[in-house]
Amino acid sequence: MQQFGKVAVMMGGSSAEREVSLMSGSGVLAALLSQGVDAHPFDPAEKPLEHLKSEGFDRVFNILHGPFGEDGTLQGALETLGIPYTGCGVMASAICMDKWRTKLLWKGAGLPIPDFELLTDNSDFDAIEAKLGLPLFVKPSTEGSSIGVTKVKNPGELKAAYEEARKFDPIVIAERFIGGGEYTCAIVDDKAYPTIKIEPATEYYDYQAKYFRDDTVYRCPSGLTPEVEQRARELCLAAFRVLGCAGWSRVDFLMDEEGGIYLLEVNTNPGMTSHSLVPMAARAEGLSYEDLCVKVLAAAHVG
Repeated sequence: MQQFGKVAVMMGGSSAEREVSLMSGSGVLAALLSQGVDAHPFDPAEKPLEHLKSEGFDRVFNILHGPFGEDGTLQGALETLGIPYTGCGVMASAICMDKWRTKLLWKGAGLPIPDFELLTDNSDFDAIEAKLGLPLFVKPSTEGSSIGVTKVKNPGELKAAYEEARKFDPIVIAERFIGGGEYTCAIVDDKAYPTIKIEPATEYYDYQAKYFRDDTVYRCPSGLTPEVEQRARELCLAAFRVLGCAGWSRVDFLMDEEGGIYLLEVNTNPGMTSHSLVPMAARAEGLSYEDLCVKVLAAAHVG
């Protein structure tokens, strides 16, 4: 483990996902320490990034969630400092943080996505409700962990949902509801891990269901047939590569009642909490939480 040198576990930050990042970071830090890595917590909300140099850090395990940590900003700063970091580079991080532009690229590459509409103050909300059908989801484009997301179930509610999402991001999308199940696929070192089916007890897979509730059901194996499982993994890996991702990510997708697969989004700094999905998929692949953390750290890069 000495090859890694002094490692900063970048956690916390100032985004709306700070709480989750601190939980993820605590787990990663403990795992790396248990494996003999010289790891230390580093919260950029409490000290400037320049301290990475002055304190002698050799690489960064980036487990910040949300803007600054996942949107290419931190990645660019670390490249300027010449410090290797985990996860996607500047371009892929910036694109994946933006759900709207992610969808545009996937659509351009011919990959399947749910129908969607970009919302503005001047949108014809009634027409969009009619076009996409109800229920539908409204999402801020650059937030994660389902923050600012609303499930619109009744006619006339779209505008209010847009105004709520607008509090978090000026870019807001409305997305067709796909009702055959929600799944996720971890990609680590350019390999797709077993898919996981997510069955929340809540209306949808919201912030509480993701991180705090104990009644969300995760199925791994996901129950897909071998043929569909292979197709899903291949599609998620293609989605990962189209966006220029590297190191690790988690690709979320939906299925309809006829077995069609629709790509949803990519999380370039997946959660590593006790409720998180990448560690679960890694266990199904025969990889412990500790080994997963070391594997991700080993792929740290500059640019």
